[in-house]
Amino acid sequence: MKIETFFDPATWTLTYVVYDEETRDAVVIDPVLDYDPLAVSTNTASNERVASFLDEHELTLHAILETHAHADHLSGSQWLKERYGAPVMIGEHIQTVQETFKGVFNLPEPFKTDGSQFERLVRDGETLDAGSLKIKVIHTPGHTPACVSYLIDDAVFTGDALFMPDFGTGRCDFPAGSAEDLYESIHEKLYHLPDETRVFVGHDYMPNGRELKFETTIGESKQKNIQLPAGRSREDFVKFRSERDKTLRPPNLIFQSVQVNIDAGHLPEADTNGIRYLRMPMNIFG
Repeated sequence: MKIETFFDPATWTLTYVVYDEETRDAVVIDPVLDYDPLAVSTNTASNERVASFLDEHELTLHAILETHAHADHLSGSQWLKERYGAPVMIGEHIQTVQETFKGVFNLPEPFKTDGSQFERLVRDGETLDAGSLKIKVIHTPGHTPACVSYLIDDAVFTGDALFMPDFGTGRCDFPAGSAEDLYESIHEKLYHLPDETRVFVGHDYMPNGRELKFETTIGESKQKNIQLPAGRSREDFVKFRSERDKTLRPPNLIFQSVQVNIDAGHLPEADTNGIRYLRMPMNIFG
């Protein structure tokens, strides 16, 4: 199994192509649709880099895997789906996220909250077949209730649950987020994987100006994660995470990202004048 990494510096997002070098079977995890908030415009530069790699290596894309409905970047899943015909998959608890944000955005009544915008809703513990690749789904809620991690061979892709040891863990202050759930997800699920399991994170914010890093191990995380080492108690972590989250500002693209991503990466339908519009709720953060 090989892993190719793509970094979007505008949103600090890591996109991964995981593939079998012999069979050419592949999946893409957490693709990005580039978005300029000032021009209110999208472009496909990040997706095109991924596509160039897939084409150059003659890979067959079997699935586009979302770790969750991201709040910091628009998903590039639909562009890849249209190009390669691969289904878009996400954790089954996306329904809870859709129900929550349908109210926040006052979305039209026809907007479905059953997850049917995605080709497949994956469940905790199930194994997905992507050609020769076997992918185990681990439900890792906390950052959002729908977060999942994907275990492929000796590598786990943790999305926004677990970051590099010098940065810590994902925030839990979004609607339906839970520091208690995140503790369970990391301490009682991810940390039960073998210590040598490689960890590939969903973002890297390069603390203290260090260069980009995106790979660690379960063993190193248990020993060195600054927010949740293996010995930290649930009560201590929940207190820390809750207090820290109160100091954080919302992600820059939270409104743009979430309303697109709960709709499986579909942009809003064009209005009667042919222009698409995003909804921007005011003052909901106080």
